[in-house]
Amino acid sequence: MSAKKPKCLTNLFIKSAKKGRYSDNLNNLYLQVTATGLKSWLFRYSIYSARREMGLGRIENLSLSDARKKASILFQQKRDNPAFDPINERQKEQVQSRLVINKDKTFVECMDEFIAIKCTEWTNKKHAQQWTNSLTTYALPFVGKLPVKTISTEHIKQLLKPIWHTKTETATRVRNRIEQILDFALANQYYQGENPARWRGHLDKILPKPTKIKKVKHHSALPYRDINTFVSKLRTHKSMSAYALEFLILTAARTGSVIKANWKEIDFDNRVWSIPASHMKGGIAHDIPLNDRAIEILDHLHESKVNEFIFVGQTKGGGLSNAAMDKCLQVTLGYDEITVHGFRSTFRDWAGEETATPNFVCEMALAHKIASETEKSYRRGDLLEKRRKLMKEWEVFMR
Repeated sequence: MSAKKPKCLTNLFIKSAKKGRYSDNLNNLYLQVTATGLKSWLFRYSIYSARREMGLGRIENLSLSDARKKASILFQQKRDNPAFDPINERQKEQVQSRLVINKDKTFVECMDEFIAIKCTEWTNKKHAQQWTNSLTTYALPFVGKLPVKTISTEHIKQLLKPIWHTKTETATRVRNRIEQILDFALANQYYQGENPARWRGHLDKILPKPTKIKKVKHHSALPYRDINTFVSKLRTHKSMSAYALEFLILTAARTGSVIKANWKEIDFDNRVWSIPASHMKGGIAHDIPLNDRAIEILDHLHESKVNEFIFVGQTKGGGLSNAAMDKCLQVTLGYDEITVHGFRSTFRDWAGEETATPNFVCEMALAHKIASETEKSYRRGDLLEKRRKLMKEWEVFMR
């Protein structure tokens, strides 16, 4: 049986107190004892006639004298300002505290946290990889290392601008994924304010609506997920045009460069195909690292070479005609709805969706100009070794 409660609480009474609530009769401080014997401090107050109770801490962590000091401060604040709500104020302080702790939380950290949480609910296991690959390619070069609190609408505009008109579907997915990650960061109080990637009422006032963008007519391309089946069928044919077509796919090169290719351009020791400017659409020389299968094709053809051209045509001393690979693709193989040039798009779609290769490396693999100033700043030389790794992955994916 507990001791009789004194007018004000004492340490002796607190030690023996049983289940119940006991007022200290000063500054609205109460001792609360649960049925299990847990003892803690409460501050009771009213806000707009509504009764509220604020926990101050357990007696193990807060002595009677300290609890009285806390209650005294809160009581004084309430007396000076009847609208003051201690619980709301404490929540605000906790938010600020978390913001301080997470003030440098970067976009890539938030991305990793978000994907780790969401992958448990995604039924398709490839979603996590697709999210990671697309964001690594298009978002991280711009905002990856930035604290989320510093990411602005201008950052989002700059990363979407290069692909909004040319790769609208991809750009739309990237924007949506960034918005979800920033919503996640906002919900976790990693930053405060508006989501700079929000579409409705924000970016829709800045960028053209995706459904209204005039579609750029591209060469019809084979979906990259079908490339393995296609290449397996292609390899059953041993014609010169079939070898040329496979070599074109393996190197992501243009038709003109392949049919003009000659043996002097091949460095077997370093496994590099050096295409001269005269054989390039843009008039700039381009080096392509050669993967194992590309070298295998070259080795096979080198054994029976008859002139300077790697892919020999029907005319004496000449190379393949412009139409040779098209005929192989559309007539011999029966793929009459796609084009040879479309395999460059197949390669680019695969690189963007299935690999973590930065955008500027993928663009260099296709000998495209690097449009973004940000990407140019990352570029060093021709990034041959990074592209070598990419072309190896491409070969493996086709197996």
